[in-house]
Amino acid sequence: MIVKVTALKEEALSMPVDLSQLDFSILNDHLEFVLTFAWILLSYLIRRYTKRAISINQKIENDKRRQRINTVDNIFNLLLVVGLVLIWSSELQNIAISIAAFMVALVLATKEFIACIVGAFYRASTRPYQVGDWIRIANYEGEVTDSDWLSTTLFEVDLKGGSYAYTGRTTVVPNSVLLLHTVQNLNYMRRYVTHTFSIARQTDEVNLFVIKEQILEKIREYSEHFHEVAIRYNSLIEKRLDIRISGPEPRVRVTTTVEGFNVFTVSLFCPTEEAVDIEQKVMADFMAFWYEQRDAAQGVKRKIECA
Repeated sequence: MIVKVTALKEEALSMPVDLSQLDFSILNDHLEFVLTFAWILLSYLIRRYTKRAISINQKIENDKRRQRINTVDNIFNLLLVVGLVLIWSSELQNIAISIAAFMVALVLATKEFIACIVGAFYRASTRPYQVGDWIRIANYEGEVTDSDWLSTTLFEVDLKGGSYAYTGRTTVVPNSVLLLHTVQNLNYMRRYVTHTFSIARQTDEVNLFVIKEQILEKIREYSEHFHEVAIRYNSLIEKRLDIRISGPEPRVRVTTTVEGFNVFTVSLFCPTEEAVDIEQKVMADFMAFWYEQRDAAQGVKRKIECA
């Protein structure tokens, strides 16, 4: 019995496999679906392992790593769309004529979407900014954290308030805005900034020009540890932008308003991260000098009245 079973196994193994009897008609009938699934799966796996290889590479700086990951996403999105178009090209050709009128209506209905795509090509050709830059588009400003074919994502930075800190809010700006508004690249402000602030006081006997010299002396004291670096960075920005900018020497301006207030305006070129701290120190010094001058003036006035 064992000999008979062994003989049957050897006979079965020796029989040739006839692949022609297999039915591949189902695959042929749904070839586009099979290719689509295979293309999507292949794109996903390659993209995933490419991004992982970039993420674990410690030799690449953080900003460069984010830029490369963003570039990989955009490239694979484009390749995925191109591959799907090629796979379904025959089907698309068959229905091209019948959907011509529908396409016209679709273009009119999706003009904003098309404008975003055109804006993406404009951004790619002019390269006004990249991931990690500080920019201002129309009324939106912040750090670019992501950009794709439809929009640009910004981490909002408090530039108008003068704190230069992240607000915690995220703004998604459609690329169509690039076609209608200018883009200001504020990347040089990430390290050093021309910080300007004003102090307003009621008009009285205090001579603000005496305080002006004292405040300038204090600002130079606070700026001493970064003064040389500020000079070099200021020169670098001027060469890169081919313009003259204020700085690095601090400036103080005294003006008045129609309401009768004295306005003490300070402008200094300093590290962005130290701007608020220096501002608070200068304001504290100004208040101390101002009250000192006011008390002295009132003391002299009282002596004159008593005499």
